[in-house]
Amino acid sequence: MKKQLLLACLALLPLNALAQTPEEKGLAIAVEADKRNTGWKDQSADLTMILKNRHGQSTERAIRTKSMEVENDGDKSMSIFDSPRDVQGTAFLSFTHATTADDQWLYLPALKRVKRIASNNKSGPFMGSEFAYEDLSSQEVEKFTYKWLRDEQYEGKDAFVIERIPTYEYSGYTKQIAWIDKDIYQPLKIEFYDRKDSLLKTLTSHEYKQYLDKYWRASRMEMVNHQTNKSTTLRWSNYKFSNGFTDRDFDRNSLKRVR
Repeated sequence: MKKQLLLACLALLPLNALAQTPEEKGLAIAVEADKRNTGWKDQSADLTMILKNRHGQSTERAIRTKSMEVENDGDKSMSIFDSPRDVQGTAFLSFTHATTADDQWLYLPALKRVKRIASNNKSGPFMGSEFAYEDLSSQEVEKFTYKWLRDEQYEGKDAFVIERIPTYEYSGYTKQIAWIDKDIYQPLKIEFYDRKDSLLKTLTSHEYKQYLDKYWRASRMEMVNHQTNKSTTLRWSNYKFSNGFTDRDFDRNSLKRVR
């Protein structure tokens, strides 16, 4: 009788709930996370970047950021350094693409020229931080293949744990393990494994706040490099949406116009 009842209950479940493989479930989680973070159009924010060396000494940088969604492609974004003086006026422009290599440029005011970041150099550190150039791209679903590993709690929050393998040929990572909050579908923690498949660094995101009654943004991110004992903290503030940005705000010439 119990077996018949169980079979009857299973028959009421959707077919994909029965047949879903770990790969299908991992992809479904990624698609849902992307869906929940689509439609914000554009945003700006202030950013404080805190670099800490292995001896615990730290330096701070003040950065202005702006981003814009692009239909059927990845986001466009720009970061402008306001301080300290040795990096003031430096600007970074990124066009994320879903299935091809991202386009990225760095404007160096001392040289008064725009430097293109080569495809095979995107695993290098961004402005001396523990973030690589490829970490600064919007995380388009097509950039990875996925596999659900397990469900577990992380710091008291229910989370999906999924494996993401980069499809990008020149990625500096063999895989990433991500803890995705089941409630808001935002990353709580991501482990990055280097080309030798060793744990390289861990990113944790904290103090999420909701904007426009829909979109969640972390107020603080911590990237710790386990191989160098260095870390980088990002503190976000003053998020603003619907700024009316256009493609002209993100073209290469705009790098030289930053103030």
